[in-house]
Parts: sequence; structure tokens; C-alpha cells
Amino acid sequence: MDKKSPKLVILEYLQQQNRPYSAIDIFNNLHKELGKTVVVKTLETLAEEKKIIEKIYGKQKIYSPIQNENECHDESQVKSLDILIADLQEKVSILQQESKQLEGQLANFKNQLTTDEAKIKIQYLEKENMALKEKIFTLKDNKNSVTKEDFKKIQSKKDLATTFWRKRKRMANDILDTILEGYPKSKKELLDETGLETDEDVGVVMNK
Repeated sequence: MDKKSPKLVILEYLQQQNRPYSAIDIFNNLHKELGKTVVVKTLETLAEEKKIIEKIYGKQKIYSPIQNENECHDESQVKSLDILIADLQEKVSILQQESKQLEGQLANFKNQLTTDEAKIKIQYLEKENMALKEKIFTLKDNKNSVTKEDFKKIQSKKDLATTFWRKRKRMANDILDTILEGYPKSKKELLDETGLETDEDVGVVMNK
């Protein structure tokens, strides 16, 4: 028995189902018996030959069989088309929303620091933190050799330095957490690998 041509396969399918379909629907419903490109080209050819009806809705082409004149089909065909159009519009809307979400995620990802940049930032902040610690220790050691007024000024500077210290430490921890999201090892291993030391490692406790 000779194998049916793509034209005959698609034409018989549309006539049997007696409802409109898109090219991808026909491709899937035929269980990929024909290639997608073959289905698309065959449908276009059948439409040009006036053997089926082609309707264009936006960027989507819909194909349906030509009804026999003796059949009462107009209302049911229009209803089927309306249902299909509504379904396609819903799918397009969902895809557009997903596309916007992905674009937002991509833009956010591009604005994030790379792992190398984050490591450099952490090292810089750690050095600044150490400098602030040394300044605070110096202020504490010298507080007995200054006047009460000078001590208040020094204490004020110390409080300001501590505030900066807290902010920088928080920034360093935020960057470290960002790296750890994509880092396959533990936090301790990351610190060892980059040579970074925390306040706890050097025995420094931040006063509340």
C-alpha cells in the first residue's frame, strides 16, 4: 500500500476533525508523523489551492476545512474559531508576562557584581575595617592623657567610626552572602581561599 502524501494526510485530518487548527496543533496531533516544516508548507499550499481555509489572527495562522454547502456549519465553525482565538490570546498574554519577568531577572543579574569583583570589594572593606579598628584602639589608649572636652570629641569620633565599622561589616557580609549563593563550598572554605579574616577570627568584638 502506497504511503499517503503530506497533502492527503493533512487534508483528511482536517476533514475528519472538522474544526480549525494551527500548524503546530496539527504537527502535534499527528504525533509528529510529518515534520514541522512539511506541515507548515503543506498547509500554505493547500490554502493557496483553495482546498482549505486560512485565517490570520495577529501573527498566528489558523487552518480549517472547507465545509460542504449542504452542511449547517457556520455557527459551529465561528464558535470553534472564537474558542481557539481566546485560547491563543491567553497563551500569548502568559508568554509576554513570562518574557517581562525574565528580562527583569536578566537586568538584575547584569547589575550584580561578578565573583572576582565581589572578592576584591570584600578585601577592600576588610582593610578599611581593620584601619577603623586600629584607630578606635588608639583612641581608647590615649583617652587618659586628654582633657574631658577632648575626650568627648574623641568619643564622638569613635562612635562615628563604630557606625562606619558596622555599615562596612554589613556591606562585606552582604557581598559575601552573594558570592556564597553560587559558591559550591562552605563559608569557611571561601574565607580560607580568599585569605579574608572576620572580626571573630581576630578576637574583635564590636561594642553595642
